[in-house]
Parts: sequence; C-alpha cells; structure tokens
Amino acid sequence: MTNLEKYKNAFVTGLELPIEKVVSGLKYQSIENWDSVGHMALIAELEDAFDIMFETEDIIEFSSYEKGIEILKNYEIEI
Repeated sequence: MTNLEKYKNAFVTGLELPIEKVVSGLKYQSIENWDSVGHMALIAELEDAFDIMFETEDIIEFSSYEKGIEILKNYEIEI
C-alpha cells in the first residue's frame, strides 16, 4: 500500500467517509464528520498508519487534506 493510499484510508476510517469524498480541498469543519471528535479519530488513524506520534502543535495545525500532507513531511513521510 502506498503512502497516499494509507493517507486516504485514514480519512475513510477516521471520518467515516466514502473514498470518493477524500479529495484536495477537504477542510476541518467543512463537513459534518470532521468535527473535533472526528479530528482526533483521524489523527489516531494517521498515527497508526504511519507509526508516528504527532506533536500537539501539528494536531492543531492539521486543518485540511493538503495541510496534512505538508505536516507529514515533518515526520519524513512523503505522500
């Protein structure tokens, strides 16, 4: 499984979204499922998928699909 597939699957599982809804432009609180509870579920899925622990600042700054890709680069994960 590629890193992109892992990334998208974390959104599918963490936010309970169909895969076709996981696209560029997706933002925190732009959909009902990505509220504060969904956000923490998404973070947990990403930490499991990539075997990392996000810093608190990164969890707070993870505000969109694109920003998540940028943040993962800090953990040496290329999407």
